[in-house]
Amino acid sequence: MNTVEKIYEELQQLTETDAREVLDFVGFLKQKRLKQQNLSGDVNELDRFGQVFKGNFNRDECYDRKVLR
Repeated sequence: MNTVEKIYEELQQLTETDAREVLDFVGFLKQKRLKQQNLSGDVNELDRFGQVFKGNFNRDECYDRKVLR
């Protein structure tokens, strides 16, 4: 017996109200997974551009430019 079958058997014994709560929780898990996938995609895109700069970054030199004076 796999997990889905076990869940189905347990759901058979629940009241309608409790079954709706379980269904709501399933929706919550789907949204959570979707958000995790979207966040990991954003990080991967940042990683791709993060490797463009090679060298040392000097914050003082960054803010001490003629354009900013």
